[in-house]
Order: sequence, then C-alpha cells, then structure tokens
Amino acid sequence: MSVFDVLTMLGGLCMFLFGMNIMGQALERRAGGRLHTVLGKLTKNKAAGFFTGLGVTSIIQSSSATTVMVVGFVNSGIMTLKQAINVIMGANVGTTVTAWILSLGGIDSDDLVLKLLNPTSFTPVLALIGIVFYMFCKSDKKHDNGLILLGFAVLMFGMDTMSGAVACLADVPEFTNILLMFENPILGVLSGAILTGIIQSSSASVGILQALAATGCISYGAAIPIIMGQNIGTCVTAILSSVGANKNAKRAAFVHLLFNVIGTVVWLTVFCIVNAVFNPALFGKAASLAGIAAAHSAFNILCTMLLLPMTGLLEKLAVTIIHDDETKEKFAELDERLLAAPSVALQQCKSTVLEMGMIAVEGIEISLDVIDNYDSEKISKVKYLEDKTDKYEDIIGEYLVKLTGHRISENDALESTKLHKMIGDFERLSDHSVNITESVQELKDKKIKFSPQAEKELSILVSAVKEILSITKKAFETNDAEMSMRIEPLEQVIDELKEKLRTSHIRRLSKGECSIEAGFVWSDLLHDLERISDHCSNIAGCIIEASHNDLTMHEGLRGIRSDSTEFFEKYKEYQEKYRIVL
Repeated sequence: MSVFDVLTMLGGLCMFLFGMNIMGQALERRAGGRLHTVLGKLTKNKAAGFFTGLGVTSIIQSSSATTVMVVGFVNSGIMTLKQAINVIMGANVGTTVTAWILSLGGIDSDDLVLKLLNPTSFTPVLALIGIVFYMFCKSDKKHDNGLILLGFAVLMFGMDTMSGAVACLADVPEFTNILLMFENPILGVLSGAILTGIIQSSSASVGILQALAATGCISYGAAIPIIMGQNIGTCVTAILSSVGANKNAKRAAFVHLLFNVIGTVVWLTVFCIVNAVFNPALFGKAASLAGIAAAHSAFNILCTMLLLPMTGLLEKLAVTIIHDDETKEKFAELDERLLAAPSVALQQCKSTVLEMGMIAVEGIEISLDVIDNYDSEKISKVKYLEDKTDKYEDIIGEYLVKLTGHRISENDALESTKLHKMIGDFERLSDHSVNITESVQELKDKKIKFSPQAEKELSILVSAVKEILSITKKAFETNDAEMSMRIEPLEQVIDELKEKLRTSHIRRLSKGECSIEAGFVWSDLLHDLERISDHCSNIAGCIIEASHNDLTMHEGLRGIRSDSTEFFEKYKEYQEKYRIVL
C-alpha cells in the first residue's frame, strides 16, 4: 500500500465523517421543531418510548444526538428518567438504520434494478439536486434539504473512496495478521469501543468497519465483538454531555452506558460459548457489508429484548449509584447541550418562560389580594417572587442570545423574538406587584384609610385587573390567539377606569374627603394597576402577531381597535361590567 493509497483512505474517511456530520445536523434542524412534541408526548409507556427513540434516531441518523437531547430533556425536567431509559433503548436500535443504508454500497450486479440501488449510481443525482437547493433556494427548509442530500452524497462518496483505497490491503499479509488479532473477542470489543469513543459515532465506526470488510479480510468472528465494543464507545458522547448536569441527567447517561455494557457482557459471553462449543463455520467467513449491518441490528435488538423488561431495575441501579445529596439543583435549568438542536432548545426555552410567567402572575395575584387583606408574609412572598422573576429574565435572556447565535429558521427566529419581548413584560409585571405591596405597606405604616367611595371604586378596578390577568394567563399557557383578542378591549376599559378614578379623587380632595397623603398612595396604585393591564396587552399582542408570523405588535393592535366588530362588542360588555358612576 503506497503513501498515496493512505492519503486517499484518509481523504475518504474525512469526507465520510464530514458528510455524516452535516447530514445529521441538517436532519436535526428539519425535524427539530417536532422533536420536543414527539419526545414529550409519545413516551408515556415502554413501547411508545422505545419506538419514539427508534423513530427519531432513524430520522436524524444519530443515537448520540438523540441521547444527548434526552439527557438535556431530563436535565431540564421535560422528561423523567423512566421515560428517558425507554427512548435510549429505542435510539440504540434506530442507529442501525445507517449501517443498512451503507450496505447498499456492497451491491454488485449487472441487473439494472440492482445497479440503481447501489448508491454510486444515484448519489451524483442527489448531489446535483442538493447543490441546487443549497445555492439557489432562499427558504431555510429547502436549504436544509439541500444539505441533507449533499451530506448523504459526500458520505457515500467518502465510503466508496475508503473502500477503494483499502482494497489493495487484501494482499498485504501484515494487514491480514493485524485483523486476525481482533478475532480475540476482548481485543475486538476494546478496539471497537476506543475507535467509537474517539470519533463519537457508532454509525461512523460501523461504516469504517464496513469499508474494511470490503477487503474480504474481516471475518464475522472478528466483526461481531468489534460491533459490541462500538456500542460501548458511543456512550462517551452522552457521558460528556452530562458533565455539569443535574443528578437525573447523569443517571440517564449512566443508564445508556449500563445498557450497552450489560448487553455486551451477556451476549459476548454467549458468543464465546457458542464459538467454543459449536465453532460455527459462519464465524470464519468473510463479513459482508450487509452482514455487518445485520449483526449490528441483531445485537441491539437482542440487548433491548434482554433489558427492556428491566427498565425499573436499571432506574433503581442508576439512582443507587448516583444518589441524591443535600445540594440544591440549579436554578431555572436551560441546558446549553440542546443549542446544537435550536428548535428543541427553543421549546425548552418556551417551557422556562412559561414558568417565569406563572411566577410573575402569582406575584400579581397575591399583591391584589393584599390590597383588601393585609398580610406581611404575603408581602414578603411577593418580593421573593419578584427576585426570582429577575433571575429568570437574566437566565432566559442570555440563553436566547446564545440561541440566536446559531443558525435557526425564520419561524424559530420569530418565536425567539416573541419570548424576548415577553420576558421583559413578565419582569415588569413582577415589579408592579412589589410596587402595589409597598403602597399597601405605606397605608398600614401611616395608618391611612381611603374613603368608602374610594374603596368601592378601587375594588372595581382591581376586579377588572384580575380578569385581564386571568385571561392573559390562560392565553399564554395555551398560546391562544383568539383568547388574546379579548384582552385589548378590557385594557382600554381599564385605561378609562383609571382616568375616572383620578377625576373622582380630585373631586374628593377638593371637598376635603381625602387627605393629600392618601392621594399620593392612590395615584401610585392607579398607575401600577393600569400598567399591569398594559403589559397584559403587550403579551396578548405578541401571541396574536406571532400567530400571523409578524411581530409588529402595535400596528396589529391598532388594526384590532379600528376594524373589529368583535372588539367593539367586547369593549361595550366590559364597559358595562365595570361601570363607575361619578
């Protein structure tokens, strides 16, 4: 084998790994928007979790990517450890699809139909279509489709180049002797684990094994232990991704390792016993590309059959080995590992914004109750919730900035902008909740009391604010644009109520029915209550405009006011409901 053959082999290997990488990334982006929904909803039982992991991995062509996402979901609380175990097992089977696709390169026949099945026949066409999509289409989806086709073409071209470069090794005795060493099962497992651990992809290492098998020098007896070792080596990615994660995320990565180690130990033992007792002729035959794909699938299916009924035991074992301690979990987990799949990271971010929103709304609800029923403990809780909301804003804002630094689709960019706007409104809502409790505290400390008429008027305004807050909370939770349309007319009524109450206060002040000190607190309360409705309106605007793929919020709301009969009807309804007679 000349130095040029070595360089050709290395070039083929580089193209193979690069093609697999860009194809996997593009597939993740195309599937990413639905991965969160799929993984979240279809993992309720063992079978659903298993087939979800199998399906997702078959689509994105990487068990490592699926497992890293699962670790991220567990770390963020989106998925339980029990759900994760089933998905991980499915991912191990799903990753074998790649080996079957690569095995098509071993088809050698004069039959036209079989020739067309050989990737070398159709990859040039895929590459041509891919380059057209990539270079001439502006749509993100078509751009990613082009990368998928180009990645596959480069991958197969690299595979073909590798196979051609190592073909001459069949006649090199030294190479044959090295491969004979791997017929020792322990050495085979170690070599498979080390190679896969280095390149962090079992699919890629199986592809390399298939390229070497094209020389006809690798027997099934050597290939099978190497395949077993490759399954252990692929765990490196998940283990690295769990560094710095919470306990359950570490357990998910550990279960992935445990699954492959137990499976390898059990089936390697069976392999050695069968080889020693029966010495099947198959083990001495040269492995084919399709044979390696079949062995890869069989091993992973057998491991799943062995361990799927014992997921509860694996979970207990992981919890026992990685036990809980007294330290608190991180605040507002947003896993940066998921930034590699931006659509999934955005879904995680939306869940965290929902948590932030519920905290801000809870603070407002408590502060409104405190107006009528003073409670020092509740006032302290409002301050605590406000501090928590501030931290959420910092964490989410920083994460969104990092997210937009990745290549994301137009829809994801729009969603990211919406979330960025919303966290600002939620943070301001929590500020107003503290302002209200400070006004209530001032009334308490200075022993100030409003007149009966002022208390009656204030209760009407508070009721209107409670309703707009309740509608906003439901609309945000369900992302309901239709419900959001009910917020703007109520916000306008609250604006009018504020002006009426201010006028009413001036009249009482002129008649000596209200003190100047009470007036200052009154003015502060009116301002905070009206601003709460403004921020509810902003949030509603984001939901409405995002549903129309346009975040020119104020333009949209002006259109609602001027053109909508529904707006006018709701406005009159709220006006009548919260009528104040001066």
